Amino acid sequence: MTFPDRSSTIVDTSASAQNPVTGPGETVITDGVVAKVVGIAANQVPGVHALGGSAARALGAIREAFSGADLSPGVSVDVADGRVSATISIVVEYPHELRKVADDVRAAVATAIETIVGMQVGPVDVTVKDVHLAADDSSDDSDADDSNADDSNDDDSNADASSADDTRSANHDSTE
Repeated sequence: MTFPDRSSTIVDTSASAQNPVTGPGETVITDGVVAKVVGIAANQVPGVHALGGSAARALGAIREAFSGADLSPGVSVDVADGRVSATISIVVEYPHELRKVADDVRAAVATAIETIVGMQVGPVDVTVKDVHLAADDSSDDSDADDSNADDSNDDDSNADASSADDTRSANHDSTE
């Protein structure tokens, strides 16, 4: 019994993969898109609580209210000659190691720039602006609860004062 020759030829496709054949035209990726990709990559790193300092986050919240999620507060990029340099400010969750999180952000951003954006990576500077403690969230919530409780007490006391005024007014009318 004879078997057909099933030997295969290995074809190097790496050259065609690096230089795909395309039609005429130009692809432009704006700095805003690059910053958004950088922000998403940085935000997905374990230990990153938020991007930007408090002012950037406040401005981002305002932008988010008008136009949807702001994925790039605390991110600035400089694109020149197909090379991206990025500066990122982060808030790290306590007790993550600050330098490790910053290094992981740098690596994730570099990978995203190379693979998603398709550009070369320049310097990626990471600044840790703050450390977030989970207990900070619960104290903010309890402050909000306390202020709501105070508001409801004010409403009750205003309602009591109003009904007292109505009672005085009714008594005054009956004496005339």
